[in-house]
Amino acid sequence: QILLVESGGGSVQAGGSLRLSCEASIHTGRTYSGLYMAWFRRAPGEGREGVAALWTGDGRTYYADSVKGRFTISRDNAKNTLYLQMNSLKPEDTAMYYCAADPVFRGMGYFGEMQNWGQGVQVTVSS
Repeated sequence: QILLVESGGGSVQAGGSLRLSCEASIHTGRTYSGLYMAWFRRAPGEGREGVAALWTGDGRTYYADSVKGRFTISRDNAKNTLYLQMNSLKPEDTAMYYCAADPVFRGMGYFGEMQNWGQGVQVTVSS
C-alpha cells in the first residue's frame, strides 16, 4: 500500500553526521488522516531497535534514549519524504537502518510490527 525507499546510508568516522531519507509513495486513491512513520535499525547479531518516530497527523516525535539529542526525525510533506539526521555518530550506531510506516496510530514510542517497510540502508561508523 505504501512503497518506502531509503537512501543516504554510508560510512563515516565517529563524531560525523549522515542524513537518511525515506521517500514514501502512496497508492493512488488511498488517503490517510495521518501516518505513523519510524526509523528502525538492526545491528549485526542484534535484534531490531526502534530509533525515532513521527506521527504526521500533528508532527509529534519520539526518540529512543540511545539517540536522543543526537538524531532528529523530520518530514517534508511536499516531497512525501521522511528524514533522519544523525549527528555525533558512534560506532555503536553501526547498523542497517529501515524506514517504516503504518496508518494505525498505537501511541508515540510504538516500535512493534509496522504495515510497510523499506529495504534498508547500511550505516557504518568507524572509530
